[in-house]
Amino acid sequence: MNKGDLIDKIAKDAKITKAAAGDALNAFMGAVQESLSKGQKVTLVGFGTFSVTRRKARTGRNPQTGKEIKIEAKNVAKFKAGSDLSAHAAKAKIK
Repeated sequence: MNKGDLIDKIAKDAKITKAAAGDALNAFMGAVQESLSKGQKVTLVGFGTFSVTRRKARTGRNPQTGKEIKIEAKNVAKFKAGSDLSAHAAKAKIK
């Protein structure tokens, strides 16, 4: 499912226009991004938690040349699935 498919699903289930569903989804994503940029967590009980963590600087390897490279420290976004989402994922039929 991509963003367009998700907007279609939200619009259908909530009985709203696709434009309104797109605005709602964009507002949600913007709110999450804004909170993460401030270092805050976003917790949706049963669904999951978005957070930011610091990844340490480390030495890596260029896969084409084998040469060692320095990878700088950086902040990365994380998502930890909640119990309801994990339960649904466990029932997924994967081909």
